[in-house]
Amino acid sequence: AFTVGASYTNNSANGGASVGGFKIIGGHTDSPNLKIKPRSKRTASGCIQLGVECYGGGLWHTWFDRDLGISGRVLLRRSDDNHKIEQRLVRLDRAILRVSNLAIHLQSVEERKAFAVNKEDHLSPILAMEAQKALSMPTGVVGSDDKEEDGADNNKKTTTKTKDDGWTEYQEPLLLQLVADELGVSVKDIVDFELNLYDVQKASLGGAYSEFIHSGRLDNLASCFLAVQALAEHDVEGDTDISLVALFDHEEVGSSSAVGAGSPIMADAVKRISSALLAGSSSSSTDDLYQATISKSFCLSVDQAHAVHPNYASKHEKNHQPKMNDGMVIKRNANQRYATN
Repeated sequence: AFTVGASYTNNSANGGASVGGFKIIGGHTDSPNLKIKPRSKRTASGCIQLGVECYGGGLWHTWFDRDLGISGRVLLRRSDDNHKIEQRLVRLDRAILRVSNLAIHLQSVEERKAFAVNKEDHLSPILAMEAQKALSMPTGVVGSDDKEEDGADNNKKTTTKTKDDGWTEYQEPLLLQLVADELGVSVKDIVDFELNLYDVQKASLGGAYSEFIHSGRLDNLASCFLAVQALAEHDVEGDTDISLVALFDHEEVGSSSAVGAGSPIMADAVKRISSALLAGSSSSSTDDLYQATISKSFCLSVDQAHAVHPNYASKHEKNHQPKMNDGMVIKRNANQRYATN
């Protein structure tokens, strides 16, 4: 998203000295979480679970014994045209899943000390009991796209199973039904999904003076919120530049995806906006003006910083210890791991 200053000019006089530049704030929208696997169906010891995988570098022990909801995007066949696909966002904002800890009575002393997490076996959340599902769900509603047909005597129903499509049969039927109910669609309309687990506990102010924000995903939704708020409240009067906010995905896994900060998205956006604003100039002068625009631009990479922890103060270099509620942190790194130069 961007705004153009009311006093922006593409005047080519003085070698482009009068051309405005870009003021850019970049952030990322993703956080470490548990993603539901492409094949979600999983059961163990009479429990219906979901297959999940770790996204990013999370503190996975903090996901145990939490009330977990589901959010993400779902691809649906359009009701008016089955040959077309539409994307919709979904959020099941209630305690649907839980990754339960092993009772202390069943752990050895060594296991309690180590708390080693096997990501494949120990992080699978519980969705329901198989027995309860069998008792609660009517025939044909969940799981197999069963169809009921009238019998010969018009009183009895027979159940037939539709042909497997190579995707649906590998999904947990109860999950598909929950998503379909939330979106108000039929299970058979669901083509694919990208779903994530999240802690449904709401953010709160904490401390004796309510000076702390207790919340998940502050890295980096806090910066994203502030960047968008700043852009929305920015007064363009007297502004000679272009103000732009770019929020990227996949920072937690390296930013090298097609929609990450390492992709061409930022450069392409700047070039296309510049081309639109410089329309009417000759091709030779347009290139010069674009270079002049770039030379007058800057980008802030805005993320969260780790304040010194009172119980682990030794983890910070003693002369460089960021403090909570004490202003901005400017990150520097001799190995050029940050944008600061």
